[in-house]
Amino acid sequence: MKNSQVLNTILIIIGGACLIYAIAVENTSPFIKIIGLVIIMFGLYRATNHWASTKDDHLDEEKENQQ
Repeated sequence: MKNSQVLNTILIIIGGACLIYAIAVENTSPFIKIIGLVIIMFGLYRATNHWASTKDDHLDEEKENQQ
């Protein structure tokens, strides 16, 4: 699970770097902005799916500790 979180973070950072580069440098291809946005959205999608699937994990741990 930790590797998945690291991958999501790396995707978000790479996408953000593409967007910042495209904004900072003149005469860049609009495809760099599109690719950066797609990479950010993919990383966020994966991250939110992971968060949604593990949001109640702490409740399971509390039940195990009480027994």
